[in-house]
Amino acid sequence: MSTATLIFFVIAFVAVFFMRLFKMGTLLAFLLTGILAGQHVFGLFELSGTWNFLGDLGIMFLWFNIGLQINMQRLWQLRHTIFGLGASQVLMVAVMLFPILVGVTSWTLLGTIMMALILAMSSTSEDLQILIDRNQLQTNMGRQTFSILLFQDLLSIPLLAMLPIMAGKSINLGASAIDILVMSVGLIVGVIIVSKFIINPLMRLVAKLQSQEVFVLAIMVNIAVWAVVLNLMGLPSALGAFLAGMLMSETIYRHQVNAAVEPYAMLFLSFFFIVLGMGINLPFLIDHWAMVIVGAVGLVAIKFCALYIVARVRHVSGRESSLMSLILAQGGEFGLLILQTMKTNNISAVPAEHQEILTAVIIVSIMMTPILLLIYDQLLKAGRVFGGRSNKKLSEKITEETPTVIICGFGRMGQIIAQMLSSEKISYVAIDANVDEVVMARESGYNVIYGESRKKAILLAAGLKPRKTRAVVIALNDESVAQDIVQTLQSIAPRMKIFARAHNLKSSRELIRMGVKSATPEIIESSFIVGSKVMQGLGLSNAKINALMEFLRSDEYANVKKPIDTK
Repeated sequence: MSTATLIFFVIAFVAVFFMRLFKMGTLLAFLLTGILAGQHVFGLFELSGTWNFLGDLGIMFLWFNIGLQINMQRLWQLRHTIFGLGASQVLMVAVMLFPILVGVTSWTLLGTIMMALILAMSSTSEDLQILIDRNQLQTNMGRQTFSILLFQDLLSIPLLAMLPIMAGKSINLGASAIDILVMSVGLIVGVIIVSKFIINPLMRLVAKLQSQEVFVLAIMVNIAVWAVVLNLMGLPSALGAFLAGMLMSETIYRHQVNAAVEPYAMLFLSFFFIVLGMGINLPFLIDHWAMVIVGAVGLVAIKFCALYIVARVRHVSGRESSLMSLILAQGGEFGLLILQTMKTNNISAVPAEHQEILTAVIIVSIMMTPILLLIYDQLLKAGRVFGGRSNKKLSEKITEETPTVIICGFGRMGQIIAQMLSSEKISYVAIDANVDEVVMARESGYNVIYGESRKKAILLAAGLKPRKTRAVVIALNDESVAQDIVQTLQSIAPRMKIFARAHNLKSSRELIRMGVKSATPEIIESSFIVGSKVMQGLGLSNAKINALMEFLRSDEYANVKKPIDTK
């Protein structure tokens, strides 16, 4: 390993460490790493073909990840908040930014509209991390913030559709608007059809192999295929990666796809931000530092005012409105991604030097957010704003319905438990890794998702929440998988009540030792049922039989003798 590589990793470690220490986004740390490692600071690396390839992979993955978040069913469930508050926020910010951009630039009309909409979008990764760190994702304010971010993800469809039109240098606004509308609607309809009749069957074949490696490779091939197809059509390959994500989001494998790519998410995203940092023209930005600072402060101020007005009009309290506006007031990764995509595809609707300045403005605005929140918290604590009222008065309404019970495994036992819960109107979500079982169960009306129950991301995607979900049932007959699930559950919710199925007494006792509330050994319970019927047939009273069963079951079957080992 070269000294340059060692220094590079040390820079990355220090940058990530201090960014997280000051509660700033990790992705910003990788961007800073790219700047420091680039030719303008330490000169460790130059933008070679290898780095550009890694950057392209990062771009593809980031577009795929954005597309994966756009699930039509989830959008429909939250439609009132998404298309009410979300659309109002973007429109208000764009309307306030548009005349300013027209006054200070000489961009084309379509380019100005696009930049106004791009700057209206916020940093999803930073904002969600802020809400999680502040334990506010499940509050009323967190729900509304989440809905706005979902609308911004949806807005990425027409914004992406604008790229090929701008590449063609179309100046007919009416014709361009029609092209964008047709392309956006066609994209959504095409995604629904292709997902149902092509992607779902193909992924079903892949899932049957029960191979994590094949599953991940299938996802990567899907991204590459659509990127190449759209590139051959003369459209940006990024749109193909975005399309691949949307296709996956409409399948029953959405949660498993998200869990499968999660370990690689930071790796691919870090490539994009490192290459982005290495490509920043630092001397140019230093010469125009005042423009960058004024632009970042102006962007945050305009977005804060626009968001606050919209929230107050929709009867959100002053305190929640101000906090939500601060969280969403920065630019976002989507803007960085669009600007980088325009750069790599030689789309010059906005001059190259202006793209550099806009990139820096978005980055600085993202870095401002945790600082502004820290100031806000100090003012709130000192009683300077909102009379220092307690933050605990925020509504605890959750973003989506949380299941009362989660069932891991949907074989015979899981199905019977689901029927019992449904009969008492107790909400549940079941998880199973057998694709055939999932498909048939969903067709029969059961609430089942495809995925590996032992994966933390799958359990969270199913709706598992500490203090909200009341119980988890492990209805699997694989002892090692059951133990893995218990360990994963305890890392999320240590006090969760877990009820498990065990093959024998040994397995039952091991699960109970791990913290399971009840682990029922199938062989013993089946023997009890048969034995009870035998004794009833012999004329013993129900009282005697029940007393015997109670004795044998006491202290977790302590009175059941060990089976004879005939091996």
